[in-house]
Amino acid sequence: MNSLILLTSSRIVLPVAMLFSVYVLLRGHNEPGGGFVGGLIAAAGIAVHSLPRGRSALLRLLKVSPKTLIGAGLALALLSGLPGLLLAEPYLKHQWAFPGGLPLSTTLIFDIGVYLSVVGAVLTFLAYYLEE
Repeated sequence: MNSLILLTSSRIVLPVAMLFSVYVLLRGHNEPGGGFVGGLIAAAGIAVHSLPRGRSALLRLLKVSPKTLIGAGLALALLSGLPGLLLAEPYLKHQWAFPGGLPLSTTLIFDIGVYLSVVGAVLTFLAYYLEE
């Protein structure tokens, strides 16, 4: 696709979309949002950046295969349930820690896994349809 407007505006859209996707990801376990919506926003930003540049630009931007992102995301989502089992509680019962008053939980690990899986799935689909 040879669109000068898309090529130029995508330089602004990508960083804004990535920042907003991380914001949505991090607020997801307390308010609406989370890994799925954040992943869709990130994938949309990367797609807008890659459409005028092609498949090779997409793969250069990611540094890893989109399928690797799917696998890493699934592994994180599955591993986030193990602390519950280790504490003799149900699988995926999320555990909380408060180091220095900062609330951290296995929910965030699960959301990051979903985020990576969604980004990988959307970009795997997109990579097949981008021109070379």
